[in-house]
Amino acid sequence: MSVTLDIRLKRANKVYHEGEVVAGVIVLVCKETLQHHGISLSMEGLVNLQLSSKSVGVFEAFYNSVKPIQLISSNIEVAKAGKIPGGKTEIPFEFPLLAKTNKVLYETYHGVFVNIQYTLRCDMKRSLLAKDLSRNCEFIVHCQPQKAKVAPNPVTFTITPDTLQNTRERSSLPKFLIRGHLDATNCVISQPLTGEVVVENSDVPIKSIELQLVRVETCGCAEGYARDATEIQNIQIGEGDVCHGLSIPIYMVFPRLFTCPTLETTNFKVEFEVNIVIVLHDDHLITENFPLKLNRV
Repeated sequence: MSVTLDIRLKRANKVYHEGEVVAGVIVLVCKETLQHHGISLSMEGLVNLQLSSKSVGVFEAFYNSVKPIQLISSNIEVAKAGKIPGGKTEIPFEFPLLAKTNKVLYETYHGVFVNIQYTLRCDMKRSLLAKDLSRNCEFIVHCQPQKAKVAPNPVTFTITPDTLQNTRERSSLPKFLIRGHLDATNCVISQPLTGEVVVENSDVPIKSIELQLVRVETCGCAEGYARDATEIQNIQIGEGDVCHGLSIPIYMVFPRLFTCPTLETTNFKVEFEVNIVIVLHDDHLITENFPLKLNRV
């Protein structure tokens, strides 16, 4: 006998803040009367930390510090054992969104080595012959916005062969001068990163100008930390040998779930950087790096 189980939240965007009530309905659809041994609903918030392959085996102490950190864990019985009539049945539920004692609710974030996730899970127990049913549903937690205003902290830059850091043979580099600015390095997560870049001159034709958003995830403990940087997104803002002296706008929206306000705890950190990458026709890469601080206001 076919039966479908689903969890539907009242909020379409599934975004909640600490202290609010997560409300919705459990939807059961079956053709005829259904016998069950109880329906339960659980809410869980977990931080999963993972080590990159280069860090595994380096620190013994890591294996204790990278256990999942439980932020929320609560369970309710939605329906006692009994029967559900044929057709569509909706069972409402409400869960207060509160962290466990001495824990903080971090914002939902899907990273590579750090993952912060909040889920609802509905379980329906059935007789031995029928398979138990379960359904998961992720919801999103946003941290409480800051009351204070964020000082944008703009930054201007000039890139020439002399300003480059990691170069082996400076003498063999072609001559170029690139200027620009970022309107803010202290950013509001719900607003785009903006600025401009201007190629004043370049001896070698330019192939591409790109904007690369990078997450820097640090996991560990007092014995040592593993710090890994991975790309979130790369946007091309100029293609080919762009006009010299022309302002090229920088505009990047911070992607949902893959970014969160900059986070620092005893066991892990999540930070962000942006790289302005200029690719020359001889495949030389010129990169300028800017650390960003993301805030929610």
